[in-house]
Amino acid sequence: MKTIELNHPLIQHKLAILRDKETGTKEFRELISEIAMFLCYESMKDAKLENVEVETPITTLKTGKLNEDKYAFVPILRAGTGMLDGVIRVIPNAKIGHIGMYRNEETFKPVNYFFKVPKDIEDREVIILDPMLATGGSAIDAIEILKEKGVKKLKFLSIIAAPEGVERVEKEHPDVQIYCAHIDECLNENKYIVPGLGDAGDRIFGTK
Repeated sequence: MKTIELNHPLIQHKLAILRDKETGTKEFRELISEIAMFLCYESMKDAKLENVEVETPITTLKTGKLNEDKYAFVPILRAGTGMLDGVIRVIPNAKIGHIGMYRNEETFKPVNYFFKVPKDIEDREVIILDPMLATGGSAIDAIEILKEKGVKKLKFLSIIAAPEGVERVEKEHPDVQIYCAHIDECLNENKYIVPGLGDAGDRIFGTK
């Protein structure tokens, strides 16, 4: 599946503020949440609705309704949790899991340290959250762990992506649809996205 990049003036506006090194923690956190909400909205275009009957103040009608219990959000710790507030505005009753991993600064490879997901995860559509898709290592690890647990339908939401990471995930997991706000130029020698927005986790939590 080809990665879907949101190309919208409102998203570009919010990204411009997000990228600015002078943007403070509070505003940065709010923008991550807002863009995540737009990404989740876009990713739900193929959602299947169940037929229900609703009584309005005027009459009754048959319409479609989402079964929110069939969905789960799984942020990659720690930065992925910054996207949670936005996505749960779209699907408030979705269950939430967590995958913890950090990058080895010598090998640049992800190290897994935590995994906790809802029961019956294999019966749910899982949406993985991570603001930065850089090398693709963390994304691929998360996808593989969830597939090993029996998950059949996965999506990946990211604020900023590098072409290298996108290409790698598309190649190794072509069945996983990626949604991102923007695909940037490249990775630098330290595997950071250029121009990027810095370390998303540090800027979300104010730890630098």
